[in-house]
Amino acid sequence: MLNEQIKLYLVTDESACLGRDIFWVVEEAVKGGVSMVQLREKSLDTRAFIERAIRMKALLAPYNVPLIINDRVDVALASDADGVHVGQSDMPYSLLKKILPPGKIIGLSAEKKEDVTEAENWELSYLAVSPLFATPSKTDHSKPWGMEGLKWVKENSKHPLVVIGGLNASNTLEAMHGGATGIAVISSICSAESPFEAARYLKSLIRI
Repeated sequence: MLNEQIKLYLVTDESACLGRDIFWVVEEAVKGGVSMVQLREKSLDTRAFIERAIRMKALLAPYNVPLIINDRVDVALASDADGVHVGQSDMPYSLLKKILPPGKIIGLSAEKKEDVTEAENWELSYLAVSPLFATPSKTDHSKPWGMEGLKWVKENSKHPLVVIGGLNASNTLEAMHGGATGIAVISSICSAESPFEAARYLKSLIRI
């Protein structure tokens, strides 16, 4: 079930929505085939982030699409989100497992080989290979893994793999054939003229 939910994973970015309402963009994308949504907010204060998370969870519930909170475990708990996504420099895994209720989704970013090796000791819902390709939205991250890097991760990880960073209609098939379980996108859907059509097309590529 989880492997199906991470097939087409939308990571939100309000600036990428080009002035359009983020809830409208997300719902259109879900109608088009997005199967998991990560709420990523770098500028909201805690109260506003929690309020947005609660509203987003209510929007996604009728579609049975899980809501994941980026970085902020406190927001995930306060909004009863379905899970949390953290980077290597965020809360340690051992503490995360202790704090989160059983059954919550845990995703972790892997930016280098050491991250992948360390994660083998952990019970993760998925590992995010980040970034797969160069992308303007992830300028502060390690150098891209590329397809050779993805192949290495596939051979050395037991976890389902989500690839993020520079994914779009032109390279989704390559990523899926290269070992990805699912793709995570931001601008390919958020900035599309029709988030619904963009999601539907990406979903069709994943199904090939």
